[in-house]
Amino acid sequence: MSEDMDNPADLVIDFVNTYDVESDADSIPTPAALATWLGERGLIRPGEVAGETDLATAVGLRDGLRAALRHDHDRPGGADGHGVGHGAGLPRAFAALPLRVTLTADGPVLEPVVTGVLGGLAEIAAAVMGTHADGMWPRLKVCAENTCQWAFVDSSKNRSRSWCSMRVCGNRAKTRAYRARRQTEPGSRHL
Repeated sequence: MSEDMDNPADLVIDFVNTYDVESDADSIPTPAALATWLGERGLIRPGEVAGETDLATAVGLRDGLRAALRHDHDRPGGADGHGVGHGAGLPRAFAALPLRVTLTADGPVLEPVVTGVLGGLAEIAAAVMGTHADGMWPRLKVCAENTCQWAFVDSSKNRSRSWCSMRVCGNRAKTRAYRARRQTEPGSRHL
């Protein structure tokens, strides 16, 4: 993993956000774009080439992670940190990424068994497990605003943050709720 992505949570968030739901923009729409993205983060060596199967694996992993983050934090009571893998496609995506446990001086770590693009994607899967091991998983969320779903780290003291940005997505949700309440109030004018 590259030095600027030393934090496993940052890598997971960065990867999930390669698809911007609001603008329907995909940062990894092609195998070449996937290889570039992985290379820029030091997850593969220069010159590594991705194929269509690699891209499908990456999209499955990304979609599974977004679903897992949404599922884990939509439950009453919030995330408990035990939900890694609840995303419908996440177990299948993990199964395609061969990892092994290696004992180091700092304790056990997950490492890719293969190199290349599949190994780079396995590094992301290992980062997911790293966020769980270091207690960060419950703080990884996707924005509750359905049109956004941007992944972020909830840095609030009680892990209650719902939106990526209170200024934008939180304001949208609160404005909609206010308007809905106003329309159902007796004697309110419907504009």
